[in-house]
Amino acid sequence: MGRRMTDPRPLACRQTPGAGPTILFLPGYASDMGGTKALAIEAWAKATGRAFVRFDYAGCGESPGAFEDQTLAGWRDDALAVIDELIAGPVVLVGSSMGGWIMLLVARARPDRIAAMVGIAPAPDFTDWGFTQAEKLAMLTDGRIERPSPYADTPTVYTRVFWASGEANRVLIGPVPVDVPVRLIQGQRDPDVPWERTLHLASSLRSADVQTWLVKDGDHRLSRDGDIALILRAIEDVS
Repeated sequence: MGRRMTDPRPLACRQTPGAGPTILFLPGYASDMGGTKALAIEAWAKATGRAFVRFDYAGCGESPGAFEDQTLAGWRDDALAVIDELIAGPVVLVGSSMGGWIMLLVARARPDRIAAMVGIAPAPDFTDWGFTQAEKLAMLTDGRIERPSPYADTPTVYTRVFWASGEANRVLIGPVPVDVPVRLIQGQRDPDVPWERTLHLASSLRSADVQTWLVKDGDHRLSRDGDIALILRAIEDVS
């Protein structure tokens, strides 16, 4: 179990021992460590003898807490607690969607620990560009909004506290001080993250070792067998 640095609540976590650097999977918004990509990377790690960790942010999956109380900064701190308390040595961050934003925040907070990064449809700063003005106003006035989810039977909830935390932790307001190898995988049929935004992220990263892999028919989840193979190739490429 990992714990928040400033909060005694435990976080649900699964750790696979093996050779380093340790691969740490960061799920997307309203997702958890039981998703297709996390489990596929874990299976690969076990088969190849690689160290791997997957976990649930507070309020998600198996971790305690109320989902609607959570913030981007809190989930960043969850990831930092896992790195600080569970993992020894260098870390390869693999961030999916919102996890790609948390990946950049973690790299900024622990530059000496991060060996490389792989972003899967990364969505940094999506509180800025991912909502209409009407939705932002509704969050501010009502405290929350709901959107139908193509991935679940229940709608996805976004809250004012999460949105405000996102706006306070934007990373693409200038060059991103990352100097490690980075691989970004992005579907060009992604309805949630425009692929042009991933190109912008790539150009904003200070590192010279950055590659963007575009999947022409790829959606947001990138969970098909071919997509998973590409993700594993990217992890192998940087670690």
